[in-house]
Amino acid sequence: MMKNYGIPVASEGWPFIIPLAIVTALLFAFGWKNTAYVSLALTVFVLFFFRDPERLLPKGADLVVSPADGRVIVIKDVYEPDYLKQDVKQVSIFLSVFNVHVNRAPVGGTVERVKYNPGKFHVASVDKASLDNEQTSMVIVNGKRKILVKQIAGLIARRIVCYAKPGDVLTPGERYGLIRFGSRVDLFLPKDTELKVKVGDRIKGVRDIIGVLK
Repeated sequence: MMKNYGIPVASEGWPFIIPLAIVTALLFAFGWKNTAYVSLALTVFVLFFFRDPERLLPKGADLVVSPADGRVIVIKDVYEPDYLKQDVKQVSIFLSVFNVHVNRAPVGGTVERVKYNPGKFHVASVDKASLDNEQTSMVIVNGKRKILVKQIAGLIARRIVCYAKPGDVLTPGERYGLIRFGSRVDLFLPKDTELKVKVGDRIKGVRDIIGVLK
């Protein structure tokens, strides 16, 4: 699984941060201050984007915690035809470039399936992004229940990272991947889940409760 080694920055960010920092230092060293300040601003932004703060898991039984930071843009009852093949509740979270992009397991359980699907790069907040965009889907078996969570690329996001594999056992809130630069996470829950969020809510990964499983 994903590790941050006690540093509040995702390890996947260092291949971007370190070269930018070196370029910035060289620009200042050669006296190209205007360009150096632009490079510094870009370095700070990338460092900010890949931040990975520790979060405390809420106490309680059968909780579904948020898999991502962002804004709830969709809550609806749907039939999920590809993985769960049943009526479910869909909760979709839009991540802007200013949100933490590390993804966390919404529940504990065993990973049954992980599938990557190439696709388009529509703006992540529109409905067709859930169906058409590049995405990685993961099914977690929690007791007799199955939860589907999708990492969906957006207009800017061009790289989905998922470290979970079939057979892995996840704990609630465990880091399992990230999406670079603006994206969406869709969560498909049993239909009788008691939801604790509404459209428009701004939520934090792990810290906020999406719902309670019955």
